[in-house]
Amino acid sequence: MNASLTRWTPVSDFLRSPLDRVLNQSFSDFLAPLVSNEEVSNRRFMPPVDIRETPDSLILQAELPGLTKDDVRITLENQVLTLSGERTFQKEVQEQNLHRVERSYGTFSRSFMLPANVESDKVQAAFQDGVLTVTLPKVEKAKPRQIEIR
Repeated sequence: MNASLTRWTPVSDFLRSPLDRVLNQSFSDFLAPLVSNEEVSNRRFMPPVDIRETPDSLILQAELPGLTKDDVRITLENQVLTLSGERTFQKEVQEQNLHRVERSYGTFSRSFMLPANVESDKVQAAFQDGVLTVTLPKVEKAKPRQIEIR
């Protein structure tokens, strides 16, 4: 395996702005599969998430292929919803003669600040076909309603 080494330079890393660090890492993550000669992926697993709003609720959907509901943990504390878990590299696959691994593995954690109009005690979650759906109902006063004109 041809692994490239990155030299840690604490002073230059400290002097770079947080935006520079994020952009550089994002750019590196984007280009890595295109220019890498590595046999095994070293990218972190970060499940993509969609959030949409209906008149009655917010709906969060996360793609978690290869996981089960037992592999995922959902917590809600101080209006912050956190999804976490781990996608592990299967042992029986490691024993085979692998030529390339592009799928990402490892632990993940995604946190989302919820608006105040969510009824946190009525949150529901379902897991089907590798997609986690979290339904966050709105409080009654936050739902749109028709006002009658007299």
